[in-house]
Amino acid sequence: MGDRTQSDSGVETRVRSLAAPLLEPLGVELEDVQWGGGRLRLVVDTAEGIDSGTLVLVTRTISTELDAADPIPSRYTLEITSPGVERPLRRPEQYRKAVGSTVAVKLRPGDDGERRIEGRLVAADDEVITLETGGERREVPLDVVERARTVFDWGRPARRRNGAKPAEPVRAEGGPVA
Repeated sequence: MGDRTQSDSGVETRVRSLAAPLLEPLGVELEDVQWGGGRLRLVVDTAEGIDSGTLVLVTRTISTELDAADPIPSRYTLEITSPGVERPLRRPEQYRKAVGSTVAVKLRPGDDGERRIEGRLVAADDEVITLETGGERREVPLDVVERARTVFDWGRPARRRNGAKPAEPVRAEGGPVA
């Protein structure tokens, strides 16, 4: 959600401390809080995934409490959402949950020029993640990560080295397989 300021972080912290205890009895976990541009986004999930009915319940519960506590002095739009299939990774605990998944990482500008890495996340702690890519492991300090997300395999057909799609299977009669 763009650059973060200290006040953005303060809003996120206040909202997190207010919302997390309300969601626990509902069996819902607060994955993330993002504040910026007049929008307050809460990302929520459950162990089984989240459905629209649960999102409605969470929205009503959180909205009522935010109105009463008024942790944000200005006008804003409240958005309650699921993390989606390609989940953003912003906090160490999110990286730890994603160990074993394929992730895409964009690094802050630096000396070596390589800014984008995609690979399997094999380890994560509070300061460093370890990616396996091309058979090699690479440690990446979290403080150099600009943004990261899990990568969902959409089942796209593999492309050849020249970028062409593989040939379609052909039936004995000579036409493509339906």
